[in-house]
Parts: sequence; structure tokens; C-alpha cells
Amino acid sequence: MNILPEILRAEARIRPYIRETILEHSPYLSQLGGANVFCKLENLQYTGSFKARGAMNKVLSLTAEERARGVVTASTGNHGAAVARSVRQVNTSGIVFVPKDASPAKVQAIERLGAEMRYHGSDCVDAEIYARQYAAQNGQTYVPPYNDPQVVGGQGTIGVELTRQLDQIDAVFVSLGGGGLISGIAGYLKTVQPRVQIIGCSPENSPVMIRSVQAGKILDLPSLPTLSDGTAGGVEADSITFELCRDLVDEYVTVTEVEIKESLRQFMAVHSMLIEGAAAVAIASYLKMRGGLAGKNVVVVICGGNIDLETLKEIL
Repeated sequence: MNILPEILRAEARIRPYIRETILEHSPYLSQLGGANVFCKLENLQYTGSFKARGAMNKVLSLTAEERARGVVTASTGNHGAAVARSVRQVNTSGIVFVPKDASPAKVQAIERLGAEMRYHGSDCVDAEIYARQYAAQNGQTYVPPYNDPQVVGGQGTIGVELTRQLDQIDAVFVSLGGGGLISGIAGYLKTVQPRVQIIGCSPENSPVMIRSVQAGKILDLPSLPTLSDGTAGGVEADSITFELCRDLVDEYVTVTEVEIKESLRQFMAVHSMLIEGAAAVAIASYLKMRGGLAGKNVVVVICGGNIDLETLKEIL
């Protein structure tokens, strides 16, 4: 699948509605690995995560009639908040289904943005399946968290920004759950800088996409609890991101909960900003692989900053 055309359409479509986030050099991470490490600060994006891009692109791609009927989505939190903001931007309505164990901080963010919120299931895939059925039965548009060309295309605008911000990129570390973020970034960067290394990063407690790519098919695997709630859970059986990850991602790495926790704590202490567990997965993965990256320009995508205060207290 060639996602590039949709990324280019997204770049033109959503630019007035999103932030071009900072690419900040990290002397700390650079020193630890001997590389030139830059952090793409999507924790400073609207709603505190990269998800604002894909949701906005999907909603803006709808016809006036489709917008009038409203949209439905499912989310562990960040995507739900992004959809809530997007429907507010175009003056329509939205319903967000979340699993019962969704992060309280992210649920509150959705509620503050004014979307109607409903609980269903114990896993993001359960909520996604139900939300799709609900949307179809009620004549509304379902906005997937990752399994959609417009959503992936919106996330790919990060890649467009990176090429404006850094002339030469040797490696990019991207947290990996359903695969929408890494598919979009790789879909653009692999076209304009084919030699860039794309590294997919998942917690050991929920490496569903990684194990699926290794097996050559999407697997239905259980996930254990993880600080990286934004990447946790299963992958839809027909997800377009499987093919994109299989074809575009060069390497995969998993990290332990201890590594995630330590990376999260260290980054917040050194950079003086909040990040969430999913962002720390990419940092921990870079630290695990830093030995082979000396002297190279490395980007670590800080995918979000929405962390529950209770979780934060436990970490600190």
C-alpha cells in the first residue's frame, strides 16, 4: 500500500489545525549514546499527543452530510481526545467508546473537550469492534485509532515536519501499538530518505504488532499491564498498518516495564516536561540500541504527554 498520496493531502488539509511541534536536541540522550539525538515533541501537540493529526485529517475528509450525522470512535484515551477536539473544530458531534480500564486522565481530557463518552469492553479491540457496529447501525462515520488511510496519513505529517527540521535523519525510534504512527512516519520518510532506519518500539508486555509481523499474519495475543497504555492491546484483524509495518519498518525492539519507568523518570527530570509511558518506550528503546548509533542523527518521537497523576506519583 502506498500511503504517500494521503500524507501529502493531509499535510495540506490539516496544517491550519495542528501545531508543527518542536524538534529539540537532547544533550543528555546524545551524551549517553554518542549520537546526535533529537526529540520530536508531540507531547506539546494539541490534546497532548500525535493523535490530533490523524483524527483531524479523517474528520476534515468527510463530506458536509457525513459531518452532520456525527462520528463515532473508540480509544484508550489519546485518540478519543483528538476526535473530540476535531469534531469541535468543525462543529459536529462525536461519541467516544473507551475500554473500562482506560486511563482516568485521558478519559477526563475527552470529557473536557465535550464529546459524549461511553464505556465498552476490557480491551481496545473490544471497544473498536463495538464502536464500528454502533456507527454502522446509526448511519455515522467511524474514526479508527489507526486502521484507516486518512488517520495514517495524518500521522505521516510528522515525517513531513521532520524533513523540514533536520536535513539528514539516520534513525527514527517510534512507539508501536496499532501501527498508525510508525506507518505514517515511515510512509513519508522512506520515500524522501530511503536509507533512514525506522525502529518500532513496544513494551515486552504488549508486543502484538511485532509478534504479528514476525509471524507473517496478525495474531490475537493477550497483553499484560504496562505503563505504556497508549500502545497496549490487540491489532484489528484487517488492519492496513500490518502491511505498512511489515514493508517499511526496519527493526523492532521491546523494553521492560523497569526500562520504561526509568526512561520516563530520567526524561522528565532532564527535560522538565511531562511525557506518558508510550513516549518512554521509544526513549528506552533508543537507550537499548544506542551502541550502534554513535555519530548518527537520531530522532526519538515523544508521542504524548498525557500521564495519569496516580501513575506519575508511583513512578516518582
